[in-house]
Amino acid sequence: MSVKDNAAINQLFELLEARYAMRVLWALKDGHPQTFRLLQDSVGGITPNTLNTRIKALREAGLMTHGTDGYIVTPTGTDLLKRMSDLQAFSGKWVLNQTRKKIPA
Repeated sequence: MSVKDNAAINQLFELLEARYAMRVLWALKDGHPQTFRLLQDSVGGITPNTLNTRIKALREAGLMTHGTDGYIVTPTGTDLLKRMSDLQAFSGKWVLNQTRKKIPA
């Protein structure tokens, strides 16, 4: 991987590692617009100030925007969420394996 590729992935990780950033995007994955309050409820546990901060960062990054009916992901955000969807299948298998490790044989 080139230095340029590493810089790009590091920049994306820095954005997504911010607390609740991925949860905000994930809450919008179904493509339905969400108002601020609905998005806050969908994410769960996020303060209005933190949500505002994440929305601002994700909008500046071109991953989400505000439409006439609420917040939505952009085509770039949709592309990222499609790529992240593999994590959903992985997480189910991972949790099952973690549970098996905790059960004594």
